[in-house]
Amino acid sequence: MKVVVTGASGFIGSNLVIGLNKLGIDDVIAVDHLKNGPKFRNLVDARISDYFDKSEFYARFGRGEFGKVDAVFHEGACSDTMEHDGRYMLDNNYRASKDLLDACLAQGTRLLYASSAATYGASSAFAEEPANERPLNVYGYSKLLFDQIVRRALPKAKTQVAGFRYFNVYGPREQHKGRMASVAFHHFHQFRAEGHVKLFGEYNGYGPGLQERDFVSVDDVVAVNLWFLQHPKASGIFNLGSGRAQPFNDVAHATVNACRALDGHEPLSLDEQVAQGLVQYIPFPAALVGKYQCHTEADLGRLRAAGCDHVFADVNAGTTRYVQWLSQQPAA
Repeated sequence: MKVVVTGASGFIGSNLVIGLNKLGIDDVIAVDHLKNGPKFRNLVDARISDYFDKSEFYARFGRGEFGKVDAVFHEGACSDTMEHDGRYMLDNNYRASKDLLDACLAQGTRLLYASSAATYGASSAFAEEPANERPLNVYGYSKLLFDQIVRRALPKAKTQVAGFRYFNVYGPREQHKGRMASVAFHHFHQFRAEGHVKLFGEYNGYGPGLQERDFVSVDDVVAVNLWFLQHPKASGIFNLGSGRAQPFNDVAHATVNACRALDGHEPLSLDEQVAQGLVQYIPFPAALVGKYQCHTEADLGRLRAAGCDHVFADVNAGTTRYVQWLSQQPAA
């Protein structure tokens, strides 16, 4: 099986390459843009058959220069939700995806791609329906625009096209993302450096640290992607989250206890952590007012209806495993 992974040196892309390798799939063409050179570290332990910069890949793939490609995992995108350059965002997240979809449909190549829960934005409901799609930024809009194109293409598509609306993904190989890395990543490093973690205080009716997100381990994201690879008749747009909303307090609590366990300390309750100053709250940033999702929770009905019964880790289990991995990484 020949597979392409775009965004292959990025967070989810690199984990997908490793996951494919574990299935015995080594004919993997990696596509990315290594302007951020240190991202190469995410692929050091991966087995790939070739590498192409995104600047040449899309045109060459459109011309059929790679021969028979069984499937493309399209993870490449600008994922910075604070990027305000709409032209740049649409070129990267919509136009490149649209060209890739056209080429896949023409060549009979299966397309599994990254959408985003940012398509829901201000919505309070998270089923994959147009009525719930209210993006708050141009990143969310760029992902929604491509989903809309996919919906129009699906009835005539002769090969699998599956989009995954990722919720708050965390886990190994995200260190290059900077401010866009997960809360668990930032909390780990903050606690190791300063002995405490910080969360947003009250906002929009939610108490300190009680804003909720659907946090999903990248291991689970990879598992679902690979399930679809093994079930080529499953097409559509699917939520990919744990199916449960948990407060940021849960991430902080799990991270602090996992870090303390590395030093041989017993776990503490959240109240004890707050009382000891291990978890602290800061005023909600003015720059995020009106642009912030306070609650997300993936509706997994459509995913389950497709036959995928993967069991997702909760925050405590997933974060504890991630902290253990982070603690074993060499200093940057």
